[in-house]
Amino acid sequence: MTTEVAAHSLFCGPDHGLLENAVLRHENGVITSITAGAPPATGPRTLVLPAFINAHDHARPTASSFGAVGMPLESWILRSALGTPVDPYLTAASALARSARAGCAAMMVHYTRPSGRMPLVNEAKAIARAASDVGIRIAFALAVRDQNPVVYGDGDPLLSELPGDDRKIIEEMFVRSPMSPKAYIELTDAIASAIAGPKVDVQLGPAGVQWCSKPLLEAVAENSALSGRRIHMHLLETVYQRAWADRHFPDGIVRYLRDIGFLSERLTLAHCIHARPDEIEMIAASGARIVTNFGSNLHLRSGLAPIAAAHKCGCDIAVGVDGLALDEDDDVLREMRLVQMAHGGLGFKRTWTPTEFLSLAIANGRKATGAPGTGALAAGAPADFVTLDLDRLDRDQIMPVDAIDLLFARGNASLLRDVVVDGKPIVSEGQCTGVDLPAIEQELRGIYRANARQLSPFQRAWPPLTASLQNWFETQLDCR
Repeated sequence: MTTEVAAHSLFCGPDHGLLENAVLRHENGVITSITAGAPPATGPRTLVLPAFINAHDHARPTASSFGAVGMPLESWILRSALGTPVDPYLTAASALARSARAGCAAMMVHYTRPSGRMPLVNEAKAIARAASDVGIRIAFALAVRDQNPVVYGDGDPLLSELPGDDRKIIEEMFVRSPMSPKAYIELTDAIASAIAGPKVDVQLGPAGVQWCSKPLLEAVAENSALSGRRIHMHLLETVYQRAWADRHFPDGIVRYLRDIGFLSERLTLAHCIHARPDEIEMIAASGARIVTNFGSNLHLRSGLAPIAAAHKCGCDIAVGVDGLALDEDDDVLREMRLVQMAHGGLGFKRTWTPTEFLSLAIANGRKATGAPGTGALAAGAPADFVTLDLDRLDRDQIMPVDAIDLLFARGNASLLRDVVVDGKPIVSEGQCTGVDLPAIEQELRGIYRANARQLSPFQRAWPPLTASLQNWFETQLDCR
């Protein structure tokens, strides 16, 4: 059955721009036609846009609720262990539903912190089931690390500073026998056999170069080349990671990744905040893309990525929320606005126009997550789109103003009415249709509150641990 959506304004994409009084028709998950010049629709005015993409995330709870506030990544990542999923399905459903409610058709799930409550294949199945219930497309990569579990190097000096009981707690929580490269590839294959499908793209997910040995990185590069499977990895997010990379790869970490065949159009790199110009050029030349995560970078004091420079040398740019948007609300529209404002140009010189940036962020996000098409709305394209309240966006209506300009001036997720993915409405009037998000979040709060009491030994160990972390990084990896 054909479904019609009328819009006062409809943004097709970079080729056709804004159409006025347009009607979009779709059937069986595919747009069948878009026509402009219809009589104005009655009722509130609507702006129709290609659905957004959250190109880097971890499907986890809000870390600040567990006291991980204003910390650098190196301590934040340990503190956020308090937010380890207590129920993989519920935790993923809450994160995926928040992303959907913010207008996303697809989300990257770089799964860095499994619950440990079930076999990993079963945990991946639970996350895929949550995505299906929400109705969102996902890319899923089980993050892997086989070195440096607490710091970027020998952790004994740090652990030796802790009282005996505290050291035991930290070692039990973070120091485990690593998975072999062969076992990781086999596990990824098993996960793909269990959950891969038209709306689930299974990827390889090395956590980051400082956490992965050379044999592991080389095995991932080889398997990606042989299988065509995409790779998703953090790179050079913090000053300490930069210092570690320079110490261990004096010829250049990105050069090493290029030489082992890791860099390719199958690769997505999150952050790259401390990548140098020659490294950005190598990434761009390979066809790999960078996902920038503006709010997360601010929260963790990681720095501002060279996004405009990367774009100017031909690197594909996407936008992610990273579970830590500016207001911790998964609002990817606000995150896109922040990236556009920070990197969109200086004075009269523009890096891109807002319409260009919106289009490239969506298209490159779809590449990163394996979602089909470029996101542009046209006959034959996937029916992935959002509708916004144009009356609220253009609240004064004093004179005609370009809707996309207004979107990047004041848009946020509260303006979202409906989200359609694969032709199916997954958000209606701002509420998820497939899951009860408020009920899920309330249930999770209750479980986490009870669980927090069981983690009191870790909370007791936290003050000496964080002091030792700061001392280790400032002593061992002086980044001045």
